[in-house]
Amino acid sequence: MIANTERVPAEFHPDLRQVARYIPKQIVTPVTVPFLRAAERLMWRRTPKDVEVLTLASGVGIRLFRPTGVTGQTPALLWIHGGGYVIGKAAQDDAVCRRFARELGATVASVDYRLAPDHPYPAPLEDCYSALTWLTRLPSVDPSRVAIGGASAGGGLAAALALLTRDRGEIGLAAQLLVYPMLDDRTVDRKGLDNPGLRLWNQSSNKYGWSAYLGGADPEVAVPARREDLSGLPPAWLGVGTLDLFHDEDLAYAERLKAAGVPCEVEVVPGAFHGFDGIVPKAQVSQSFFNSQCALLRRRFEPAAA
Repeated sequence: MIANTERVPAEFHPDLRQVARYIPKQIVTPVTVPFLRAAERLMWRRTPKDVEVLTLASGVGIRLFRPTGVTGQTPALLWIHGGGYVIGKAAQDDAVCRRFARELGATVASVDYRLAPDHPYPAPLEDCYSALTWLTRLPSVDPSRVAIGGASAGGGLAAALALLTRDRGEIGLAAQLLVYPMLDDRTVDRKGLDNPGLRLWNQSSNKYGWSAYLGGADPEVAVPARREDLSGLPPAWLGVGTLDLFHDEDLAYAERLKAAGVPCEVEVVPGAFHGFDGIVPKAQVSQSFFNSQCALLRRRFEPAAA
């Protein structure tokens, strides 16, 4: 990975200013994807002792995190990893899933969905639905307190999963957690969005990711931000930085959720680039970002009054 040596703009958040000097603007291209996938396979060959690795009857892989010291049925979170729909593995988010389980006393399942372009829409989304169905049926899980969430492309899949779950009417969701989600393919046609402060994901990456994911699918059906009816969705939390390519599309989606009567908490982080919390998880700005997500889930996981 080549360090970015350009002068760092003053608008970076103070907690992120130093590390931003070394984060590239783009890592995902059609050329780099095979190498990135190979590196991922090497990085996550070993399974920590506190992680249960399962393969569902559907063939979908699951990494399961159970809370300690909790009796009875627990709330649950289905977590969907990012990677622009073309890279990534559930194992990359072991740390954050472990934190959710510990902080919330929840069962957390991270799904290894199939990746584009080998498996375009609807395969990744159907994998997530399969994992959600399985999670809600776990004897140790309270099916009335199940949430979904994800980051980047995982956030986009979480938004799409919320819509799919609503449309099928088989599962009730307590909340949707949308962490700088990849929601709108139309962003690739916008001009002037490659701000010098962008990191990890730019317009070129975005164009490739959406093209790979959609394949020949109808974007009016496959893309969450293109869906006209957002009513009846579970309460949402949406967070994004001001130096994120997805900033505008995310805030537009949040406003549409609210207009449709869906409660939506919005957390905008000044001077934060895409994936900042994964790069520097111990920074105060990242801790606050995570705590805000947990606060929403705690409220949504409160047992219903008898």
